[in-house]
Amino acid sequence: MKNKSYIGLGIIILVFGYWFLPKIFNRINTNQTIDSNRTMSIDQSSKLSFIKLNGSARKVPDFIFINQDSLYVGNEDFLGKVYVAEFFFTSCPSICIEMNQNMKILDNEFGNREDFGIASFTIDPITDTPKRLKEYSERLEIKSKNWHFLTGKVDNIYELSNSGFNIFAGVNPAVAGGFEHQGFFALIDKNGFIRSRRDINGNPIVYYLGITSVGSDIQGIDMIKEDIKKLLENGLEFLVI
Repeated sequence: MKNKSYIGLGIIILVFGYWFLPKIFNRINTNQTIDSNRTMSIDQSSKLSFIKLNGSARKVPDFIFINQDSLYVGNEDFLGKVYVAEFFFTSCPSICIEMNQNMKILDNEFGNREDFGIASFTIDPITDTPKRLKEYSERLEIKSKNWHFLTGKVDNIYELSNSGFNIFAGVNPAVAGGFEHQGFFALIDKNGFIRSRRDINGNPIVYYLGITSVGSDIQGIDMIKEDIKKLLENGLEFLVI
């Protein structure tokens, strides 16, 4: 009787294995695929982020200034373009020289694209007239029509710098050139939002250093070049809010 019981139990186990084990393995494989895709999605979407202010993605405020060709250029002219913004002045004896040499690298790389642009705002608009900005752009041998050197009313430019971008600029007779400013590049997407990559702790770096960072493994110019490509090629695929 015991032998017959064992035989019967064996038959039940075989039947169970034949019908149910393939379904279990299939379910496991399906779950693994879903988890894998979910992980890949998180990794990809975390490459670039918005800059938040009071919980909302920070957008470049409205502006309109005059460029080196005496044409009015505003934020609406940059819609549909990925662009880089900086604050400088033509008589700057220090960091502006390296900043615009690095900006020229970006212009040489992307300047022939209709969906890319550069906005260089002077923080010395009284001196930097359109004529002077034109001469400055010619000395740099700028060929791209989408690199705009912009001037306007003093208050409007400083409002855009210090409040709009939160990049410090100010008058200081005690420093070389008479003006203080930060050597940052801001990266703006096609919808006018300020964007950046994240650091190793998951926090946005906010802005990219436009001059050489001594001791750094990767320079700001290299990072922003990589991230411009991401926005141009992938657009909204890399959003993180």
